[in-house]
Amino acid sequence: MKKVVLAGGTGFVGQDFTVRFKKLGYDVLVISRQSGHIAWEDRTAIIEALEGAEMLINLAGKSVNCRYTDENRKIIMDSRTETTNILGEAVLACVHPPELWINSSTATIYRHAEDRPMTEQDGEIGSGFSVEVAKAWEQAFFGFKLPSTRQIALRIAIVLGEGGVMEPLTNLVRFGLGGAQGAGTQKFSWIHMEDLFRMVIFVQEHPDLEGVYNASSPHPVTNRELMASLRKQMGARIGLPSPRWMLELGAIFIRTETELVLKSRWVIPDRIEKAGFTFTYASLDKALADLLKSK
Repeated sequence: MKKVVLAGGTGFVGQDFTVRFKKLGYDVLVISRQSGHIAWEDRTAIIEALEGAEMLINLAGKSVNCRYTDENRKIIMDSRTETTNILGEAVLACVHPPELWINSSTATIYRHAEDRPMTEQDGEIGSGFSVEVAKAWEQAFFGFKLPSTRQIALRIAIVLGEGGVMEPLTNLVRFGLGGAQGAGTQKFSWIHMEDLFRMVIFVQEHPDLEGVYNASSPHPVTNRELMASLRKQMGARIGLPSPRWMLELGAIFIRTETELVLKSRWVIPDRIEKAGFTFTYASLDKALADLLKSK
C-alpha cells in the first residue's frame, strides 16, 4: 500500500488531508504529540514510518492565534524548527527515504504589502516576529541536503475549509459585525483546502519541481471585499465595521494578535501557475459558495 507520513497531522489541515489521502488509497501515518500517534520523541518509530514512504508532509507548529508572550514566542519558534530538524535527521537515517518532503511555511514571510503583489521571485521578505519564525523554519528545512529526497516549501496563505478561520469570520457576520476590519484595505490572501491538497498532489506528480512555492489563490481580495462577499453569501444585509482600536482591545480579551487580521498579505502563486497548476477555486465567491452551501 502507498504510504504518506503527516507530521503534525492532527491539526486543521492535517485532519482534512488524512481523510483525502485515505480516499486515494494511502496508508496515513501521523506524527503528533497527541496519544495514539507516533511520538516526536520516538526517533526509531519516525524512521520506520518514513522508510519507503512516497511523501513526508510536515504541518507541525503551535498555532500563532495567541498572544505573543515570551513563552509563546519560544514555543511557536521551537515547534517549527525543532520538529523540522527531527524529520531531517530521520530522513537522512532512512535506507529508503521518502521521495518527496513537503514542509509548511507561511505567506506571512512577505512584508505588509498594499502597493504590489509578492511572488516567489520578487517578493520582499518582511520584518518582525512572524517573519523571523518563517525565515528560521525555511532555513532549518533547506539546511538539509538530501540526495534522494526532493524538497518543497509551501508558503501557505490563509486556508479556507470546514472549520479554521471560517468559524470566527462567519460568527462575526451572524452577529452583525461583518464589516471591514481596520482600514479594510489590507489584502487577504487565501486558498481553498481542496486546492491546497491538489497542489500537494501536483508537485508530487511533477518531479522537476523543487524549492519554494506560494500556496495561495491567484486572486487575493481586500479585507473589505472579503467581508462583503461573506455577507452576500450568508444573506446578511448589515455588517458593522471594526476599527483598529476595537480590534486591539478585543485581541487582548480573546488572547490573540491583531496582526492576523491587519497585516496585508498580497501573495501570488506565480511559480506553481507557470508550472501548469490550475485552481478549482480561484475566486473567493466560488470558494465561499462551496464552503457555505451546507450552512
